Amino acid sequence: MSFKSIVRELKEMKDGIGSISRRGEVEGRHWRNRTRTHIAPDVVPFDPNQQGQWANIPPELLLDIVRRVEESETSFPARTAVVFCASVCKSWREVTKEIVKTPEECGRLTFPISLKQPGPRESPIHCFIKRDRANSVYRLYFGLTPSEDESDKLLLAAKRIRRATSTDFVISLVSDDFSRASSTYVGKLRSNFLGTKFTIYDNQLPSDAAIQHRGRLSRRFSTKQVSPTVSACNYSIATVSYELNVLRTRGPRRMHCAMHSIPFSSIQEGGSAPTPTSFPQYFDEKSSPALVPRAKEPSVNSSSTVSVPSREPLVLKNKAPRWHEQLQCWCLNFKGRVTVASVKNFQLVAAVDPSHNIPAAVQETTILQFGKIGKDIFTMDYCYPLSAFQAFAICLSSFDTKPACE
Repeated sequence: MSFKSIVRELKEMKDGIGSISRRGEVEGRHWRNRTRTHIAPDVVPFDPNQQGQWANIPPELLLDIVRRVEESETSFPARTAVVFCASVCKSWREVTKEIVKTPEECGRLTFPISLKQPGPRESPIHCFIKRDRANSVYRLYFGLTPSEDESDKLLLAAKRIRRATSTDFVISLVSDDFSRASSTYVGKLRSNFLGTKFTIYDNQLPSDAAIQHRGRLSRRFSTKQVSPTVSACNYSIATVSYELNVLRTRGPRRMHCAMHSIPFSSIQEGGSAPTPTSFPQYFDEKSSPALVPRAKEPSVNSSSTVSVPSREPLVLKNKAPRWHEQLQCWCLNFKGRVTVASVKNFQLVAAVDPSHNIPAAVQETTILQFGKIGKDIFTMDYCYPLSAFQAFAICLSSFDTKPACE
């Protein structure tokens, strides 16, 4: 039996796999339903004690099967075969998680946590964003450009919510549920009154710093208001600042991004960026009392946050454009990924002080680029040390109106 036949049988298997297999078949048939991410959840809703007959495969054979499937299916939608392998049972899932590497190592996105892990060092991951003006929804898809059959792989979605003193972009794994009490909530972006400064909030710390702050966590909601499967906090991980253009001089927007969750040492030789391996452990008052303050206190508003430990953060800045005399506009080399002139277009590189002795090639490396290719279509290419979630949040800040910066 070929390996593709095995994968096909996994999708159709009912006896021994139960509801997980049936859910996999539904996801496979409805791949074009782009309101769902269809990435395997980190918390699989099945009883690990009821693994079924597929769990009895010899470990050596199981390892070889999963490895070959992972190597042969490199991109979506074919990569869903790897997702199905991880959804069979507990033993299959553990082997799959052991074999599947992080985006930094292999340049591929597989599980939801891949969206929180740094991108590859050598070449960027290509994505694009579709803007829905009617609903103020922004969808991030994997791929170079939109496909004709609209079978693009949805990664993240955000909804803009205007408030009296700020604008929020709530980011979710799906495009039809933006509740911050939902298990699909991954973070948000919030602006100040002028729209010149944005704060990126994550629903988890991308490092071991959570242990240091355990006694200081604050709830986004009262524990009686939400399901125990909702994470407890928002963490401020970055700030995006746009410089005021008081004199109304010509030129592109100027921005600085302070990535508080990424140390500057990550771009130095031998450095590394925080790489979470799973989504935060979900809590309730009985199982994790240390995560919830016991003192009597009112419910904390959703804007309450916990900052990551203080250290020298990585700061990103605009790559300086050049003025093109013939075209009479500011130009950047997007290598064919941007085709429409827009004030929103930008490239970000690391802001490096000469005393850091960073090689010139590293200083000139474009970590994130964003640009317009259609009326409501924009490209987003990112690489190490940014994650897809961080890059998407930075790009969302460009969609908010900033009359004081232009």
